[in-house]
Amino acid sequence: MADETVNPQITDAITQANVKVLGESSAEALSLAYQALAHSTGLAMESASQTQAGMQQVANSATSAICTLMVKAAASGG
Repeated sequence: MADETVNPQITDAITQANVKVLGESSAEALSLAYQALAHSTGLAMESASQTQAGMQQVANSATSAICTLMVKAAASGG
């Protein structure tokens, strides 16, 4: 029967690879969490900007309507 022992250098290399993967996993998970947080913050800022632009259009329309009413009232002598 053949010798079934594994070379210690092979087992050490596999052990070191496993330790490397386990050591880096927490840092990678945290970096993914930070990336997701940055993306969601960016989307929130974009949404706030769009809302502000929409409200500015409403304010401009209201101002135009009020100015029109004031000019009509002045023209009719009221």
